[in-house]
Amino acid sequence: MNPDDFKDLIAQKAEKAVSFSQKHNYGALDYSEASLEIMESILTRAATHASQMPKDALSGLVEVFGCYVLEVGRRQLGGRYCWHEPRNQPVLVVGEPGFRIAMMTFDRVHSRLLGNREDNIPFFFDGFASRVRRAQPGDDVLDV
Repeated sequence: MNPDDFKDLIAQKAEKAVSFSQKHNYGALDYSEASLEIMESILTRAATHASQMPKDALSGLVEVFGCYVLEVGRRQLGGRYCWHEPRNQPVLVVGEPGFRIAMMTFDRVHSRLLGNREDNIPFFFDGFASRVRRAQPGDDVLDV
């Protein structure tokens, strides 16, 4: 898949998170870092039902909200998407060629949907964004 098509696919999945939030009156997901608090609230509520969801429905939520976090990162910090074959998920890579700070989100969102509050999405994203903002030439970090 060419890079523009991949970027469009992730953006389309992220837009489903926006629609979901609007449909259920959770608040506006506007691709800002602040909107991740709204997403965290959605995941908290969804976690109460996640154990009863069919596996494909849970996987769908992971993809949609994982892509939303990636798209917030790309819109706020730039970068490009790649595919991480071993974990079978997209990764956002920011800062090339001077440095490389990368983020994968599906595992974190999945854990959050299973009720693990330690995997707070705004906290996770803040750590990633802070690394990007203070990166030095040659830095190479993957946040999972």
